[in-house]
Amino acid sequence: MACESALPAIMDEQALMGLNPNADACYRQRALAYFEQLKESQDGWEVCAEALAKGIYSDDHVKFFCFQVLEHQIKYRHGSLTGAQQQLIRETLMKWLQLQLMSTQSEKPFIKNKAAQVFALTFIMEYLTVWPKFFFDLLSLVGLSPHGLDIYLRTLMAIDAEVVDRDILHTPEETRRNTLIKDSMRENCIPALVESWYQILQTYQQSNSELTCQCLEVVGAYVSWIDLNLIANDRFVNLLLSHMSVEELREEACDCLFEIVNKGMDPVDKTKLVESLSQVLQSSGFFNVEQEEDVDFLAKFSRLVNGMGQALVLSWTKLSKAGDVKVAAETLRALEAKVPLMLQLLIHEDDDISANIVGFCYDYLHILKQLSLLTDQQKNNVEAVMLAVMKKLTYDDEYNFENEGEDEAMFVEYRKQLKMLLDRLAQVSPELLLESVCRVFTSTMQNWQTARFMEVEVAIRLFYMMGEALPASHGAHFTGDATKASTLQDMMRTLISSGVSEYHHTSVTLEFFETVVRYDKFFIVEPQHIPNVLVAFLDHRGLRHSSPKVRSRVAYLFSRFIKTLHKHMNAYIEDILSRIQDLLELAPPENGFPALLSNDDQLFMFETAGVLIVNGECPADRKQALMRSLLTPLMEAFRLLLAKLTQEADEERRTALADCLSHAVGFASRTSKAFSNKQTVKLCGCSEVYLDCLQTFLPALSCPVQRGTLRSAVRSFLHRMIICLEEEVLPFIPAASEHMLKDCEPKDLQEFIPLINQITAKFKSQVSPFLQQVFMPLVLAIFEVLSRPAEDNDQTAALENQMLRRSYFSFIQTIASSGMNEVMANQGAENIERVLFTIIQGAVDFPDPVAQKTCFIILSKLVELWGGKDGLVGFPDFIYKHIVPACFLAPLKPTFDLSDAQTVLTLSECTLTLKMIHLKRGLEFVQFLQQEYLPSLQVSPEITQELCQVLQQPDTKVLKNYMKAFFQRAKL
Repeated sequence: MACESALPAIMDEQALMGLNPNADACYRQRALAYFEQLKESQDGWEVCAEALAKGIYSDDHVKFFCFQVLEHQIKYRHGSLTGAQQQLIRETLMKWLQLQLMSTQSEKPFIKNKAAQVFALTFIMEYLTVWPKFFFDLLSLVGLSPHGLDIYLRTLMAIDAEVVDRDILHTPEETRRNTLIKDSMRENCIPALVESWYQILQTYQQSNSELTCQCLEVVGAYVSWIDLNLIANDRFVNLLLSHMSVEELREEACDCLFEIVNKGMDPVDKTKLVESLSQVLQSSGFFNVEQEEDVDFLAKFSRLVNGMGQALVLSWTKLSKAGDVKVAAETLRALEAKVPLMLQLLIHEDDDISANIVGFCYDYLHILKQLSLLTDQQKNNVEAVMLAVMKKLTYDDEYNFENEGEDEAMFVEYRKQLKMLLDRLAQVSPELLLESVCRVFTSTMQNWQTARFMEVEVAIRLFYMMGEALPASHGAHFTGDATKASTLQDMMRTLISSGVSEYHHTSVTLEFFETVVRYDKFFIVEPQHIPNVLVAFLDHRGLRHSSPKVRSRVAYLFSRFIKTLHKHMNAYIEDILSRIQDLLELAPPENGFPALLSNDDQLFMFETAGVLIVNGECPADRKQALMRSLLTPLMEAFRLLLAKLTQEADEERRTALADCLSHAVGFASRTSKAFSNKQTVKLCGCSEVYLDCLQTFLPALSCPVQRGTLRSAVRSFLHRMIICLEEEVLPFIPAASEHMLKDCEPKDLQEFIPLINQITAKFKSQVSPFLQQVFMPLVLAIFEVLSRPAEDNDQTAALENQMLRRSYFSFIQTIASSGMNEVMANQGAENIERVLFTIIQGAVDFPDPVAQKTCFIILSKLVELWGGKDGLVGFPDFIYKHIVPACFLAPLKPTFDLSDAQTVLTLSECTLTLKMIHLKRGLEFVQFLQQEYLPSLQVSPEITQELCQVLQQPDTKVLKNYMKAFFQRAKL
């Protein structure tokens, strides 16, 4: 060994037993401890090196363990190893490799991969210094031995992962090192490596497909950064093309050719490369894709053609920009020669093959969009893409609508890609697209009774997609361009009058309603069709469909339809409300029958009912009567369920009842979304109904069980009522607040504070007496919750406390900023002081820049309110003793990270606080800094003078920049 080992030269056999995945926990623990011991020991790893070099152990887990120990030394301790120890690592690796050549049996892949990783790490550490002949040593040792070449190729892939792979983030130091490695490799050994790859491919293309594929993968990986001429030559490309005809190699050969085509290069050279490759592929019969049955290969081939096509598009773009008209035209001709092949692949029945060519297709259409005039052939190409997209959008028989799995999800994704093509087609030739879609749609609608569901669905789907593909401001497809408007109106009439909404397949039903709502502006132009569509929404085709999925989606779509067309609904309001009445019933928890609509769906139904009532043209008393008949059943059910809940002992039943109560409140709340600035609750005569709701729901706050659910629901309702009822809600707030502050959890308080903030911001001085009354109880409730003991590692509790602290500070900020300084000023000196200290603590002690920023905003505001001559008694003293120190101590904390954007915002507020103190206290403050405070921080007289001068300048931006630099210097 290279040096005396502190550990014995034999390994702890009992610890090694713990490496087996099936070993007992105590053995596994011992193995882990042994691993740590070997890693940390100066030379304990040498026993692992010896074990590998001599092949002492046959157990795979032990071999892997030894490589892991070695890996740790190279990765983290290489610099501290002696020259002899580094030499030992090199010798160990080469001896282990020698053993592989002599062995008849290959190691398991996971060991070979780990060995390759260790080889790669050693290469990275030593290639530029002590082991420049790394590859020559490897190649001279392994020769053409398949076991040796396997390790060699895996090592090359591991080096690629460490040095080249762009998906891995590297430090600037690593990036610089990697660049040097690549430069040195290009200069010294890449030609030899390329020659070795050629020899491997030629030697093993027939006898060892696995090794050949590995080598092709290496070529594909390295081609992006080595001299392309070494690979893109007749000798090499012909070899690759010969692999395209070997079943086991063709997919990997395709990938390798794709990487060659993908390499960045001069546009003229790229065009030549693609064209020469294209000619050979074509003459070899690869363009006859209809004769190829291997879909896996065709998917790879499609990707290769996509790469070739996109490479030509890029060349054309560069040449066009450079003004090279002649060569650009040649490139466009070359590109268009690939279009028939592109179309064959796009239309292929296998979606993977089709999806792989979409990129080329999209880019080709982008070129056509830029041309001022299209040739007849180009127009034909556009039409061919259009027909291909229409065909490929169609569902197949295997699609499972009831239980959508991975295949279905992939088809949905593929449809999104096709939609991109359709959108691009609309940019190239909107008239042609609309005409084609109209033709397909009209002929399908004429025969929908006899057509298969997928044909009907795709015809309506194409019409639906026109809504996004053809430009229109806010869905105004029925104004402006007369031809477009007329065509779309014809199609809408056909959709509604054809009777296709009766088709018995969920996909067609859903597409019908989706399309009706996408083109809802049509009904403003032709309102006579509204009754037919309303009936479809309300009967067995829509809200009463046998499929829950359809009913759910239709509930949402119906809500959107009514919102858009509420002005045209006057004649149907009461009819609609009576027809949906049973869908607005609260489903009681004890009812064993599943409801037609889920609770979320019912929210849309209540909002729809609200919109109909509020926007109707009837007088206010009629609106009130309709709203009351809508909400009274909810109130009655709420009272009954609340009484049941208080008597229920079973926890599961309690949860179900509380959820049901919560839904009742949510439904009532949702109806209020129908009101607007024009149609207020008051103008509609509905105040009384909502006040009744409030009185019905508020008792739930004092319910001793299921507090979280009930409080959350009532709190949300109060938020809505503050907006809708305005000051009419105020009498209910004190009692509600009192209940919500009892037996609080952090989450309760955290959610209650925004309610108080909303009331404060909206009503200001109107609620001052209430705020004075609730201020300290709320603050004390927060203090009590924050002082509860929690486990050190309880992340959830820590996060909840952090969020509550933020909410508390935002509450103080709202009070301070709303011009009601009497709320805090009237809390008594002791309480004010207690609150002020929490703000100082928040600014300095908790490393939470969001909360700290809020605290400095509060301090600045309080200085503005109380820091002048006629401010709060004793406050100037507090400024000098606590606020000024906070402005310096907070940024000096190690946790105050000035490279973090949020922290910089905090510093900005901290600086503005100092500025506000200067504004209020003037020269007195400057003298305090010069004579007392800054000297106590050991700040030099020059810096003190400089800071005070900047502080007295009017420009706050200069001060902010200065303070940032000041604290950056102080932290050095």
